[in-house]
Amino acid sequence: GITAAADDFAADLLSVQEESSNPAEFLENLKLDLYQDEVFAITPAGKVLTLPRGSTPVDFAYLVHTDVGHKCVGAKVNGRLVPLATELESGDIVEIITSKSKAAHPSRDWLDFVQSSRAASKIRNWYTRERRGAALQDGKDFVAKAIRREGLGLSQQGRENLLNEIAGDMGYDDGDAMFVAVGEGRLSAHTVANRLVRLLSPEEPDEQDEDLLSPPVQRKERRPRRSIIVEGMDDLLVRIARCCAPVPGDEIVGFVTLGRGVSVHRADCANVNALGERSERLIDVSWAPQQTGSFFVWVQVEALDRPWLLRDVTSSLSSLGANIQASSSATGRDRVAVLRYEIEISDAQALDGIVKELAAIDGVFDAYRLVPQGGTQ
Repeated sequence: GITAAADDFAADLLSVQEESSNPAEFLENLKLDLYQDEVFAITPAGKVLTLPRGSTPVDFAYLVHTDVGHKCVGAKVNGRLVPLATELESGDIVEIITSKSKAAHPSRDWLDFVQSSRAASKIRNWYTRERRGAALQDGKDFVAKAIRREGLGLSQQGRENLLNEIAGDMGYDDGDAMFVAVGEGRLSAHTVANRLVRLLSPEEPDEQDEDLLSPPVQRKERRPRRSIIVEGMDDLLVRIARCCAPVPGDEIVGFVTLGRGVSVHRADCANVNALGERSERLIDVSWAPQQTGSFFVWVQVEALDRPWLLRDVTSSLSSLGANIQASSSATGRDRVAVLRYEIEISDAQALDGIVKELAAIDGVFDAYRLVPQGGTQ
């Protein structure tokens, strides 16, 4: 155990001291490699700490205390300032310089040179907690903003109770886990807000539910009614559901709304699956043999960020006859850029060609159609 190791080390020190004629010689001998895989460094107070060979002042700092490691900004070895990546030797007296700032935190670069599993684990855990904390706050802000847009008059307690209920329905452990998913971009705040609306006003299914990429403005439907055939009925108002945005080639189903005609969804749309007792209002629909008009779809491009990437992608879309209606982009710390575009095309059959062209752009490693409810195709 620890006591036995300390006793062994003390015995070794005593042996080295007895063989040394003066303190300087003793210190020099102490720096010899007593154990092949370990280094013994000393605190200014005289405490001996055992570290893996190759350890640095950062490893030493985390062995002293986690907070010392997190706030470490420099180190002195044997009274001399040294880089934090300096390898320690047995007998080194190490003094850690810490920051008093509350904002002090470990550097990701330390993971490139620390040798102890303790230090590496503490650094990674700090960034995991920090990232989760930031995502949690972002998620709360995004959801609150989405709820304000809906104009719902709810007390804070009432809202929290309903959001926790929604989180459970969606498979999350609690509201915070759901907020983290929103903050990390795995769940849309729009989805959460619309589920809240549906809880408060369950009369009609909300087509906007789970629409991750809903355009900010309601546009006029440009697709002629006769592009879709309603089985056994004629002269019905037919409109495309924006929650799943089906295009020719998708398997579709119709839902008879109250006073708004037939809403056409993808057969795998989450809103269709959630109809429950209202499923008797589903009817068969199909695409007409000849399609005319324009179609709106979302595509996502994932690429290594580089200069002129946006220009190359937008130029490619324009040259292929795709009219960009909306777009968004983000670049993560790993320098991976995620670009999303809502495009209007006159020929739905051209979509495969557009996706292939986008995937061929320099630096792009994936391109695909993005279904608004979060799926891909």
